[in-house]
Amino acid sequence: MRHSDDHADHDHDHHHDNHYSDMQARVKALETLLTEKGLIDPAAIDAIVETYETKVGPRNGAHVVAKAWSDADFAAWLKRDATAAIASLGFTGRQGEHMRAVFNTPETHNLIVCTLCSCYPWSVLGLPPVWYKAPAYRSRAVIDPRGVLAEFGLALPEEKKIRVWDSTAELRYLVIPERPDGTDGMDEAALASLVSRDAMIGTAIAGSWKVSAAGSSTISAADSPEARP
Repeated sequence: MRHSDDHADHDHDHHHDNHYSDMQARVKALETLLTEKGLIDPAAIDAIVETYETKVGPRNGAHVVAKAWSDADFAAWLKRDATAAIASLGFTGRQGEHMRAVFNTPETHNLIVCTLCSCYPWSVLGLPPVWYKAPAYRSRAVIDPRGVLAEFGLALPEEKKIRVWDSTAELRYLVIPERPDGTDGMDEAALASLVSRDAMIGTAIAGSWKVSAAGSSTISAADSPEARP
């Protein structure tokens, strides 16, 4: 399935401590209520959170990117068979069974979306951000990818082509951003620290943490229930 700029083929009331935000307090209240009713096990919830915070998430994808930047053989393998190359690093499982890596170049920038729902490679990027699942992003990334990227603070040269890849239940994508200049002497751990989640979706470039955060807020706010007609 292809779209474009160039869209390529392709997923109480409960008293709470002052240090909780309103959302945290609501979550805590719900967790307490469900625990009291015996419907959830707090230890199981903690284990799930720990898994996504330390074992599954953007740091996994960043490690894949850093290895591709520093190891030409691995990069070639990643292009041929991303599923196997990523699995060789121990990153596999739910929502990451079938992967394809798309490489940014000086001529082409890649952007990932899922137009049907929110298919997303959990094994390398963790849980999807709210804006990735929002109808505004899912539709506009296809129709006006350059405009969407501008809202994220990423203004690309007009001559750079943008390819939009539509994830499906069968295939998910990982953007390999361009390696920043001046990083030749950095080891893989240092390189990985330059790679944000948004850079691996395509809404930022490597090293652009502030740009990434600003863009995420823009899209999320634009699609909040309060903003909808």
